[in-house]
Parts: sequence; C-alpha cells; structure tokens
Amino acid sequence: MRKILTDVGPIGWNIIIGTMFGRMATSMSMPFLAIYLTKFMNVTPAMTGAIVAVSSLVGVLASFLGGYLSDRFGRKRVLILSIFAWAFVFAGFGFSKTVAAFFIMNSLNGLCRALFEPASRALLSDITDPKNRLLIFNLRYFAINVGVTFGPLLGLKLGSADSMATFFAAGFIYALYGVTLVLALKSYQEKAAAASNAITFTEAAGVIKQDKIFTMALLGLILAIIGFSQFNSTLPQYFSSSDAFEDGVAMFTYLLTLNAIIVVILQYPIVTLSKRLPSVLSIGAGNLIISLSLLGFAFAKSIPVLIAVILCFTIGEILMFSMTDIFIDDLADPDMKGTYFGAMGFSNLGNVIGPWFGGALLGHFGAGQPLYLFGGLGVTAIVGVPLFLIVYIQLKKRKTSEFSHHIEVPR
Repeated sequence: MRKILTDVGPIGWNIIIGTMFGRMATSMSMPFLAIYLTKFMNVTPAMTGAIVAVSSLVGVLASFLGGYLSDRFGRKRVLILSIFAWAFVFAGFGFSKTVAAFFIMNSLNGLCRALFEPASRALLSDITDPKNRLLIFNLRYFAINVGVTFGPLLGLKLGSADSMATFFAAGFIYALYGVTLVLALKSYQEKAAAASNAITFTEAAGVIKQDKIFTMALLGLILAIIGFSQFNSTLPQYFSSSDAFEDGVAMFTYLLTLNAIIVVILQYPIVTLSKRLPSVLSIGAGNLIISLSLLGFAFAKSIPVLIAVILCFTIGEILMFSMTDIFIDDLADPDMKGTYFGAMGFSNLGNVIGPWFGGALLGHFGAGQPLYLFGGLGVTAIVGVPLFLIVYIQLKKRKTSEFSHHIEVPR
C-alpha cells in the first residue's frame, strides 16, 4: 500500500480522488435533469432529449480542441480554468428557468468536460513512470465507478428529480476540487510547447488524420461503444416494455446496481490478468464479450441467466475501458499526448449513434422480438473486433520498423 501511495504521488491522488467526487456530483444531479424538465417545466420529451444530448455532441466536437490546448498552453492552465468554469456551469443549472438556459448550460457542461478530461489524463501520464501508468489509469477508472455507484443514490435521497438544489451542491464540489488542484499544482513545473516549436491546431489535426493506426482504432472504439451504450439506452426501454418481466423497471434498476458492484469487485483481478496482453487485444476482447452479451439478452428470461449475462457484459466493459487510456498513452507522441487523448473524444460518437440506432431497432421489431433487436446490435458492435486485430498487426509492424531503424549497421 505504501508503494502505491508513493508511486501515484500527491498530484495523482488529487486528480483520482477529485475525479471520484466529481463523478459523484455529476451523477447525483445530471441523470435527474430529464425528469425535472418534463415533470416540473412541462418540456416536451423531444426537446428534453435534445437538451440532454447536446452535452455529448459538444463534447465530441470540442474534445480534440481541449487536448490540443493542453499540449499548446500546458495542462495546469487548462485544468484550472476548466474546473472552475465547470463549477459555475453547475451553479448555472440551479439558476436556470428557461429551456434556452438549460440548453446553454448543458452545452457548456459538455465543453468543460471536453477541456478538462483530456488534460487530466495527459497530466497523469506526464507525472507517472511508464511502469506505473496502467496502475494510475485504472485507479482513475475505479474512482469513476465508485462515484457513479453512490451518486444516483444520493441524488434520489436528496430529491434531485424535484429540485435543482443538487446542482448547487455539485457546483460547490467542483469548486472545492478546483481549489485542491490549485494547491496541488502550485509547485508543479511543466513544459508547454515553445512558441517556435509548437504546432498549429491544423497541423495537429493533420498528424492525427495521417495516423492510420489511430484512425482504425478510433473506428473500432466507436463500434464497440455503440454496443456498450445500449446498456443505458435500449436496455431500460426493453425491460420496461417487455412482457417477459413482471416489473421490468425494477429488474433493470437491480441489474444496473449489480453492474456497478461487479466493476468495483472485479476490476483489479481482471486488469492484473489482462495486462499480460497488449492493450489493444484487451480492448478487442472486451468488444467481443460485450457484443456476445448483447445477443445473450435475447435469451435471458430468468434471473440466473440475466445475472450471468450482466456478469459477462461487465467483464467486457472492464477489459475495454480499463485499457483504453494505456493504449493511447503508448501510441501517442510524448509531445502530443493531450491531442491524442482529446481526439479519443470522437469515440463518443458511439454514445450519440448507439442510443438512436438501438431505439430505431426497438421501434421496428418491438420488445417481442428480442433476437432481431439484440442480434442486430451485437452484429454491429462485433465489427469492431477485426479492426482491433488489424491495429494489433499494424502496431507490431510499426515497432519492428522503428527497431530496425535504431540498429546500427556494422562496419
């Protein structure tokens, strides 16, 4: 334990613990926004959906910019500015009284996340020895899951569906996180890109575009996330409308809690085993397991089978998301890590496309034909698996080529 505390360091622990409380603050407020809008403000379901979705859309569009800015102007500056802006945004939710105000606040929410997240992951990479990066990235992932496990329960107890008070509380938590970051980073010295050597935004975009391995991995992740996103979009609709379950809503709630518990319990042993594999193969294995688990939902009619399917789905989730950061860290140029982490935000297109696609299939086939519904979703997601295999092969070729260029020719 003492070695872990030393390896992570005070700045790393500040970001990890702050991430846990930040995600707890977000998940005790944001999941209840749609209920509040429709129940108390009489906003139409379509407009409510647009308000909720705009955060993800802005995040996708702005994440590359956020990563680039952290490379160009330094992690510290981007982190501190974005975290305090985030605190004001959550307070802004609490003061919002119109549809336009909520739309603007959630757009800014997506922007702040897009600025903060790539910079925080790049900073964790900067301050950590390569041999400890898998540890620190998975501690961050663990912290996210702990926060998301307790946040909704707190929101339910605090009445988040009936009032905006929890958004003020979330704003205070983010402001406190910002203060601790300022103190933790006070003595931190970083090297922002020198003006004469710094690449422009267009040049950075060009580098990412020319990296064919990254582009293929990004496409694979989009497909994988299309499959994963069904857990929080299509599945609750399926359970609530299927005649196969007496109380589908309660059943899904229990499965959601079970998923979070399994992540917390199994993350460490699974990561310990999977680190023997190249990170991209771990991601591909997770993609495969999630795709097959989606198909499993078509045959899950009893509680034991549902538990087994959720267990498999969660194992796939851990394999996929616990290794994504380390994969990008290994792939990226040291001077462009923020840019690469930011570009990974485009993988969230899966979270935009997935719910729409799953909803379209559910609307077409209905809950009475689960084989067609989940079969279509599983087949779509599994297309990412061969892409990850191709990425693995191409990475081996790249490393072999780089190694051969470093060998001196004997004279």
